[in-house]
Amino acid sequence: MSETAIPKLHNPGQIHTPNGYSHVAEVTGGTIVFISGQVGLDASGKLAGQNDFAAQLRQVFENLKVALSAARATFNDVVKLNYYCADTVDLSTHFSSVRQIRDSYVNTSTPPTSTFVVVKRLVRPELLIEVEAVAVVPKIDRGTR
Repeated sequence: MSETAIPKLHNPGQIHTPNGYSHVAEVTGGTIVFISGQVGLDASGKLAGQNDFAAQLRQVFENLKVALSAARATFNDVVKLNYYCADTVDLSTHFSSVRQIRDSYVNTSTPPTSTFVVVKRLVRPELLIEVEAVAVVPKIDRGTR
């Protein structure tokens, strides 16, 4: 009998109630998949949108989707997202697009844990956002998934 990964996403009552993410991801069994930070470059290396935060973020999530699929995972398997945002982005106008775009990919009833960090800049100055993911994939026959 193979062991099945069981991620438990929850929020302890002694910590404030989060809005759109979970505080804790506990994992028993399964395979942990780490996805490197993805940026707004398409498969050919072209930038999704010069100075267009939402376009870059959409491309980031599409890249994450491809990376997860390569590991036989989906966004339902994601337990952690880390965001790195360039300080040139005006979050007072763009932060709502983070939630909107993310929510079109993740399970919003049990959203993954997440961290959002503003940094001076990313590795290339035209990049506005980078997101990395951690997923837990159930241990099952790889031929059936």
